[in-house]
Amino acid sequence: MLVRNKKMFSLGAVFAISFLGVLLLIFSPLFGGNNGLQFADNSFNRLSKGSSYFIPKVSKSADKFMGKSLVATVRLDKAEDVELTAKLFNAAGAKTEAMDAELKIEGDLGLILQSVLKDSDAMFKNDGQSVSARYGYDEKKAMKNWWTALGKIEKGLKKEKKIEDGKIVSDVNKKAVEPAYNFYKIEGEKVVDHAGMLTGLLVFYVAYTMWWGYAIFYLFDGVGLTMKKAKVKKEA
Repeated sequence: MLVRNKKMFSLGAVFAISFLGVLLLIFSPLFGGNNGLQFADNSFNRLSKGSSYFIPKVSKSADKFMGKSLVATVRLDKAEDVELTAKLFNAAGAKTEAMDAELKIEGDLGLILQSVLKDSDAMFKNDGQSVSARYGYDEKKAMKNWWTALGKIEKGLKKEKKIEDGKIVSDVNKKAVEPAYNFYKIEGEKVVDHAGMLTGLLVFYVAYTMWWGYAIFYLFDGVGLTMKKAKVKKEA
């Protein structure tokens, strides 16, 4: 008979069946119309947004670059994005010149960054309508154009050995544009306000992982598949 230890095998079967039963519940829309994974993902996104608001701090750093000249040429992947990207820099008081898929930019670095931060702050607060009204096209597209252009400007500045300028452009992109884009239309929440739920989810994750591990362990033990420490051979 395959089963050598009925007690261990039965215990493993109970663990496995109950594990699968809970898994079925997790994938059921029992959490306000969402399944368990969607609920957890949405919860962590809200908590992540609540601790990702760095715009005021970055804005203070960007103020130091007011009056500093920026001259850059960025090559975009699509020629149709040149005109749309030019609108962003023109609104920030910069002069632009389009050359096929390239865009030449001349302006005040500090003013440009403050314009980016203004858009990022609006997006972070889910006010995308003000951004789309400012440029006349989709707000997420505008933020993506900012991100692309700033990334290329950063690389150009670093090649020119303008390390400080490149760093502030990078900080604005990573700490303002990216969170604003990624968390758009998500309501931010503070971790301290949901410490119980967060702790419960983490404890459940650890316990649920161990649950399946013990199910496999007991099932294998029940059919006689066990691991034992090898005996040490004594030399003659």
